[in-house]
Amino acid sequence: MDIKCLLLDIEGTTTSISFVKDELFPYIRRKLESYLESNWDSLEVQDDVESLRKQATEDATKMGGVPEIASSLETPTLILSSVITNINWNMDQDRKMTALKQLQGHMWREGYSSGEIQGHLYEDVEGALKLWTSSGQKVYIYSSGSVEAQKLLFQHSVAGNLLQYFSGHFDTKIGVKIESASYQEISKSIGVAPDKILFLTDLPAEAIAANEAGVQVKLLVRPGNAPLNEEILQRFGICHNFKEIQLK
Repeated sequence: MDIKCLLLDIEGTTTSISFVKDELFPYIRRKLESYLESNWDSLEVQDDVESLRKQATEDATKMGGVPEIASSLETPTLILSSVITNINWNMDQDRKMTALKQLQGHMWREGYSSGEIQGHLYEDVEGALKLWTSSGQKVYIYSSGSVEAQKLLFQHSVAGNLLQYFSGHFDTKIGVKIESASYQEISKSIGVAPDKILFLTDLPAEAIAANEAGVQVKLLVRPGNAPLNEEILQRFGICHNFKEIQLK
């Protein structure tokens, strides 16, 4: 493969799914009420609440059962209660919406800074990042989690601060990961032709979208990842760790 840069997913690719499901998400549910109460008057939290409110209003026109967030004219107690209900509902649906991911990133910042959270990485990740970047390839992250959350994970990882190895980060602000247009936008943003980009992910829907945009793809088969069907296995190359990836 003639590759100029690598585009990496996080969950199931650099980092175990269990870390996200069993540590990061439970942290949000456990700390949500106290975090909102302690930071309610901050501009950051109020901006997050307004983003969630707008998303909930938009969602209500498209689907049923969406818990809307109380108007800003209501009492803080009522608004806070409705925000908690909305966030928990969206997390139950495993939604990849920017407003939710933004607030989660702000909350994880406290957890990483205090040492309560340490970002998990597979043992082959650090070595691969060093090898790729020393060989002239640039490495980017594309995750549904906010850019801030991405940076926190790699800054406070089990391998130490690895942010120096990344040339940039993308989240859902550039587009959702199952739409080919998102990968076209990333290609334009970094100034690299799609066929010179290698995208590493564990999810077939993301692989298909990237491939339709002309991006090269390999699927990661990590412990705990969902099994891949025969059609997907035949369509895309797979690897079990980053050591198996040969760029030249």
